[in-house]
Amino acid sequence: MGSLEFHFSRVGLIEKGQSCGLLAKGSFRIPVRVRCGLRDAGPRGQLWRSRVLSSEAIQAVQALKLAKSSSPSSLSQPPSSRKLEDVFNSRIRRLLKADLLSVLTELQRQNEWELAVQVFRFIREEVWYKPDLRLYSDMIFMAGKNKLIEIAEDLFSEIKAQGLQPDTRAYTEMIGAFLHVDMVEKAMEMYKLMKESGVTPSELTFTIMIRNLEKAEKEELASIVRKDCAEFLDYPERFLKEVEKKYVSKYSSISFLSFISSTIHC
Repeated sequence: MGSLEFHFSRVGLIEKGQSCGLLAKGSFRIPVRVRCGLRDAGPRGQLWRSRVLSSEAIQAVQALKLAKSSSPSSLSQPPSSRKLEDVFNSRIRRLLKADLLSVLTELQRQNEWELAVQVFRFIREEVWYKPDLRLYSDMIFMAGKNKLIEIAEDLFSEIKAQGLQPDTRAYTEMIGAFLHVDMVEKAMEMYKLMKESGVTPSELTFTIMIRNLEKAEKEELASIVRKDCAEFLDYPERFLKEVEKKYVSKYSSISFLSFISSTIHC
């Protein structure tokens, strides 16, 4: 997995098969190092957002979507670069920090992944920006949901390049992204790396893995993950019963409940 190269002088999308470039290169220029409207007094807080969008943020989202819809877009043909450039110059660059983060969150919520990628890159060039794991995890989740696995891998690699260490959620989102495109071996490699790095899997990690491994009929791998529950979870038997109740019975032909006792006590 290569490291992302963010060159903010360009914002558009490029051809399929070059996902690194999708995040690093584009088709129009936007001014960088925008300082207007920033009011960063005192210690820096987390780069996190309110669920209530300001009118400025709402208008910015609408303007971005309108610019995108004015021209068909795909991995090989980006949205209308001129119209998007106008929106970035007239609206996005004027937003306060909180509003800009809210715009990114709303684009992710609406699954406007092309626009979210461009806004994320814009945020990375702001003078107040510092690498934030939650922003990266959100982006990996969005990429995985859209089966953009190379973009997800690039984002994960960029976490370390930015001087951060992936946490439980970052690993979990990357595992989920691999499983979403049936890359079981890569998912298991990421899970192994997670444990070797000293990062503790969560109930969500185990739920995603057991559910998808059972669905893919990878019973041997699912059994390995179930056994790990005893090591990492406080109440593994109760957790496994809940997973069976909600998910596994849809896919598995074995008697899962009869397996639980031997898994926990072996």
